[in-house]
Amino acid sequence: MPQMSPLSWWLLFIYFILLLAVFSIVNYYIFFYTPQKQDLISLKTKSMNWKW
Repeated sequence: MPQMSPLSWWLLFIYFILLLAVFSIVNYYIFFYTPQKQDLISLKTKSMNWKW
């Protein structure tokens, strides 16, 4: 049973790193966060009272 040459291991490593990077980038940009209306209302109604 022949072993893989170091160059093949290096190319396999690079292939999996690129695959992970592409998967992560696609997964990051395909996710759409839709905030609830209650969160938007609570953000608008908050006021800060300074005591000085």
